[in-house]
Amino acid sequence: MEGNFEYFNPTKIYFGKNSISNLDKELKKVSKKVLLVYGTGSIKNNGIYDTVISHLKNTGKEVFELSGVHSNPSYSSVLEGKKLIEENGIGFILAVGGGSVIDCSKAIAASIGEKDPWGKYYERQENLTHPVTPIGTVLTMVGTGSEMNSGSVITNEEKKLKIGKVYGEFNYPVFSILDPSYTLTVPYPQMVSGIFDMFSHLMEQYFSDDGDNTSDYILEGLMRAVIDHGKKASKNPQDYEARSNLMWEATLALNTVVGLGKKQDWNVHGIEHQLGAYTHCPHGLGLAVISYPYYKYISKFGKNQFEKFAVNVFQVAREGKTQDEIIAEGIEKMENFIKELKIPTTLKELNATKDMLPLIAKSAYQNGLEAGFHPLSEEETLKILEDCFE
Repeated sequence: MEGNFEYFNPTKIYFGKNSISNLDKELKKVSKKVLLVYGTGSIKNNGIYDTVISHLKNTGKEVFELSGVHSNPSYSSVLEGKKLIEENGIGFILAVGGGSVIDCSKAIAASIGEKDPWGKYYERQENLTHPVTPIGTVLTMVGTGSEMNSGSVITNEEKKLKIGKVYGEFNYPVFSILDPSYTLTVPYPQMVSGIFDMFSHLMEQYFSDDGDNTSDYILEGLMRAVIDHGKKASKNPQDYEARSNLMWEATLALNTVVGLGKKQDWNVHGIEHQLGAYTHCPHGLGLAVISYPYYKYISKFGKNQFEKFAVNVFQVAREGKTQDEIIAEGIEKMENFIKELKIPTTLKELNATKDMLPLIAKSAYQNGLEAGFHPLSEEETLKILEDCFE
C-alpha cells in the first residue's frame, strides 16, 4: 500500500429501525431556528414529514422550510436557502431526503456570507477554510453516501454545468439518521438508480493503481455485497434485510474510507455530471449507461486490475482463457447486472439527443477527465457517449 493519506470523519451515525428516536437529543444541542430542507413532497405522503415536525416542535424549534429540491439540485435552490438563513438568522440545517437534498444543504451552509459561492467553490474549487452552518440529516433514499461525507454536487441550470465540490472538514453532517424502513416507499427507478450509484462509487475508487492495496480487498467485498443485495432488492423491494444492507453499503461506499491510499478515477462521474446538466436524468441511471462503454474502452490501460475485478467480484474462472477474455467476461457480467436491475442501457432512453453529445463531451473534458488509468481526450469522451447513445 504505497499511497499516503490523512483520514477524518466526524459524522455520528444512528442506524436501524426507529433510529429517528435519537433526533430529539441531537436537536437539543442546536440553535432555536432550524431550516428544514426536503424534496418535492414524498416525505409528506409517507408520514416522515409529520414525524420530523413533531420532533422539531418537541424541542421548541422555530422552523423555516425550503422544499422542492429536485434530483440534480439546482444552484437556484442553494440561493433560496442562503437567503432564508441570512434574512432570518437561522443556525442549523436539517436535511430530510436523499443525496440531492443533503448536497443542496451543504452548498447552502457554505454559501452563507459569500457573494459568489458558485464561482468560489464550484468553478474555482477554492478551499473552505472556516466552520459553516451545521447540518443534520434524516436519510430517506440511499446511493450517494452524502450523509457521511463533505461532498456536494450542484447543477447551475443557466450555465448548463453540474459540478462536484468536496468541502472538507468544515462541512460534514454533524449526525445522520439512517432508518432503512424510510427507504421502502422509494419508487423502483429511484431505488435502482441509488444501487448503481453506490456500485459506481466503488468501481471509481477501485479502478486506479494495480498494486497490492488493502482498500481493494474492502472494495471487492463491498461490490459483491451490493450485487447480492441489489439483486434481492430488485426482486423484492420490500425486503428489509436487503434494503438495510444496501443503506449501509451506500454509506461505506463514499464515506471516503474505502478509497484510502488510491489515486481513484471518477471519470464516469465526470461525464455523467454533464449528461445530467443537459438531461436531468437520475444520476445512477446515467452512470450505468456510461459505465459499460467507458470501462470496455479503458480496460486495456489497466489490465491487471480489470482481471482482478472479473475474478474477485464477478467470479469469472481463469481456466483456459486469456487475460483479455477474462476482462471482457467481467465487463459483460457488470452489464448483465445493470440489465438485471432493469436499468436503461442507452442515452436515448434518458432523453439525450445526438446534438447534445458533443456539448456534453466538451463540458466534461473542460471540467477534467484526467484521473484513473487513462486521461480522456474530448474526442475519446465523445466516442464513449456515441457508443451508448442507442
